Amino acid sequence: MKRLLLAALLAGVASTAMAADLPNRKAPPAPAPAYIPPVFSWTGFYAGLNGGWGGATGGGDFGSASGGLVGGTVGYNYQIGQFVIGAESDLDWADLDKKGWNSGGAYQTDTNTLFSARARAGMAWDRALFYVTGGYAAANVKLSEAGYGSSTDWRNGGAIGAGVEYAFTNHISAKVEYLYEPLQDKDYDGLKSKLDLSLVRAGLNYKF
Repeated sequence: MKRLLLAALLAGVASTAMAADLPNRKAPPAPAPAYIPPVFSWTGFYAGLNGGWGGATGGGDFGSASGGLVGGTVGYNYQIGQFVIGAESDLDWADLDKKGWNSGGAYQTDTNTLFSARARAGMAWDRALFYVTGGYAAANVKLSEAGYGSSTDWRNGGAIGAGVEYAFTNHISAKVEYLYEPLQDKDYDGLKSKLDLSLVRAGLNYKF
């Protein structure tokens, strides 16, 4: 009897030792999922500042004014896949002036305010947006002529252009753009004032 008990005890110890030596067949723990940052989207309202240079071509009898400009911008973008559409409006203070002489004597022309309301459409490559734009444009122009006084009026017209914008963060982006704005001509005491503007601007926007 003692021999049987001893044999059973030794057999149990041996099987326990063999089981301990067997490889662990449990699956390794699953790795933690990698962090995937959200895809950037251009959709949303934005506002910002812009500034640059403007110049008139074909100024008629009042020359071609040029100078600096600075102002504010508001707009909205909507992204569908890589395609981005939106609307943008801006109001700029400008100092586009010109002094000279014409057949009426000494003159001065001063374009002091610029406004535009435009549609935008473009293609996005992640945080870079390449776009074209077009719509309505207007400018406030003052004409002065020695001996004839002065005249101030709004010139209406159109705007067309293109640009590129890059988003440095989910909220901050910067852009550069070119706009061509052919505006109304004006007759002033038998002299013609033409105003076809070319604008080169840079801007900084905040997307809400």
